[in-house]
Amino acid sequence: MAGQHNAGEPLECYSIPIVLHKEPDRDQHGNPVYDQDGKQRFRCGFKIGGGIDQDNSKSPQGYPDKGIYVTFIYENGPAAQCGLEVHDKILQVNGHDMTVVTHKKAVDYIQRKPVLNMLVFRPGVPRLQKSGGPQAQFQAYPQQNYQPQPQYQRGY
Repeated sequence: MAGQHNAGEPLECYSIPIVLHKEPDRDQHGNPVYDQDGKQRFRCGFKIGGGIDQDNSKSPQGYPDKGIYVTFIYENGPAAQCGLEVHDKILQVNGHDMTVVTHKKAVDYIQRKPVLNMLVFRPGVPRLQKSGGPQAQFQAYPQQNYQPQPQYQRGY
């Protein structure tokens, strides 16, 4: 999966920016759904797992750390449309660090706004390679060679 990472430690990886525009939640009659506070609810089209309060050794996906991971993508939903993939590790949402949060706090951050500006780590994207020399620099990631492949699961 994403490789071992301990909460709170620096993570050297390429982060993929993803902007997800949620869609309004609707009932079976097509009417907008509102929460208890009278605010309209929105759907993001994905489920998450993990958090610093969870035991990652019991994760059915076998995630190596306590990060927040995308565990399910609804077909044709906002997450599928913006390129989010199953097993993406969510590093940041709207400026909030997601590497050291509980599962509930992650859900709260994700539900808070109708647009999610996220940074994710994706398994299979090459790790940062430090070049030699006294002042190590990072090599640029060749974006033109990376083509995300959508992974869909049927929603219910």
